[in-house]
Amino acid sequence: MNLKTVLSKETISLHLKGTTKEAIINEMLDILVAAGKVEKRAEALAAIMEREKKMSTGMKHGIAIPHGKSQTIHDLVACIGISDTPVEFDALDHQPCRIFILTLSPVEKTGPHLQFLAEVSLLFKSSDKRAEILSATSEEAVFRILSE
Repeated sequence: MNLKTVLSKETISLHLKGTTKEAIINEMLDILVAAGKVEKRAEALAAIMEREKKMSTGMKHGIAIPHGKSQTIHDLVACIGISDTPVEFDALDHQPCRIFILTLSPVEKTGPHLQFLAEVSLLFKSSDKRAEILSATSEEAVFRILSE
């Protein structure tokens, strides 16, 4: 799977304003709604929050990947957001997060969801990539970095 097929400049936000896990998730969901990727916001939010209750999606190295599966989603959708300030997200390494990748996928299609999560986790293992993303000054720059 190529991240370029899922992400676009319209689904990238450089300056998330939220200061809590819930605020970040809501803000990112708004990005997907505005981009026309999610029609039923309430159902999408419920799916993400249900998944978050099971186990936090805060990973390591300042990255969180909130995600969920919903009957209202027909193809994998995703967005990426960068926060100027670290946000507590119950991460595995107990560190706050600044890079957020939110994804929603259909309940019946597991393959693309797992491929996307695997590709994202590989990409962000690189401290250089994380630093490039955090210092990017435009959505186009983030898109380019993710596409390399």
